[in-house]
Amino acid sequence: MELSEIERILKENLNLEEVYAQGENAHFGVIVVSDEIAAMPKVKQQQTIYAPLMPYFTTGEIHALTIKTFNREKWKRERMLNVIN
Repeated sequence: MELSEIERILKENLNLEEVYAQGENAHFGVIVVSDEIAAMPKVKQQQTIYAPLMPYFTTGEIHALTIKTFNREKWKRERMLNVIN
């Protein structure tokens, strides 16, 4: 599965400010930037992000998915720290 396809699916189905996918061989990670999703409990965050991707788990196109969520403010700080390092 292409990374851009994962990003497109999540953008079309969820209220996200930004989304980034990485990985290969059916093992992927996503960074999701959304004040709404970041405010949810961790289990609800995972359920929300997994939901639009479930068909790809059943076909095996996605085997594993790591999720990191940020609200806009934390993402801004994260990006600043990564640019400095």
